[in-house]
Amino acid sequence: MGVILRADGLKKTFRLSAKQQKLKMTKEKVIKAVDDLSFEAYEGEVFGLLGPNGAGKTTTLRMISTLIKADEGDAFVDGSSIRTQPEAVRAKIGFLTSELKLEDFFTPNYLFDFFANLHHIDPDLSGQRKRGLFERFGIDKFAEVKIANLSTGMKQKASLVISLVHDPNIIIFDEPTNGLDVLTAKVVTDFLLELRAQGKTVIVSTHIFSLVEKICDRAGIIIDGKMIKCDTLSNITSEKPLEDVFFDLYAATVGGAS
Repeated sequence: MGVILRADGLKKTFRLSAKQQKLKMTKEKVIKAVDDLSFEAYEGEVFGLLGPNGAGKTTTLRMISTLIKADEGDAFVDGSSIRTQPEAVRAKIGFLTSELKLEDFFTPNYLFDFFANLHHIDPDLSGQRKRGLFERFGIDKFAEVKIANLSTGMKQKASLVISLVHDPNIIIFDEPTNGLDVLTAKVVTDFLLELRAQGKTVIVSTHIFSLVEKICDRAGIIIDGKMIKCDTLSNITSEKPLEDVFFDLYAATVGGAS
């Protein structure tokens, strides 16, 4: 398997407002969200970014997806640079995050067609994809229901389907099961495994150990914006369960920094 995504020395800082400083109980005016982070993902695998809330997972995926700019470093998505070729990167990926909301006023049917048009997909092919995906996720019964009137799980499934409108080979999911009931979470995780079986590369961020153990071929553990360990899941868990490995690394990293 060849490398299809490579992050190389990504860095990102954010300025904190007075309110944010108070909430974080710090006098620092700048927070380092991602600190010289590098990793590789291979064709046809599921790669997991594992870390606690605030570790830098979402910021990393947003940089790779070109939603925000890196302060330093670069990432290459199937050969395209996030710094110099952002449009090419966006054409090659599907990106899903629970923090990006679909417009409440529109329906899944309208939004799928809208994004298909943005990607210049032939209407016949778009219609075929829509029918298959809507049926696969049970959206067909709610195709003309406004997003505002859908359940949380159905909104998530609609977002997932729309992010795949252009049938990308690289799919990036930020906390794909966050806030979902167990039934909807299983539908989503099973589909991620189906995507891998199709030869696609899936990048997921999560803080859920069982999800990583279930679907990931390789994983990177992020703590305080740094990549602490990155390897195949079998190597990471060769001596201890993933949860024990993580907390050992967390204690060594955070304890050593205090």
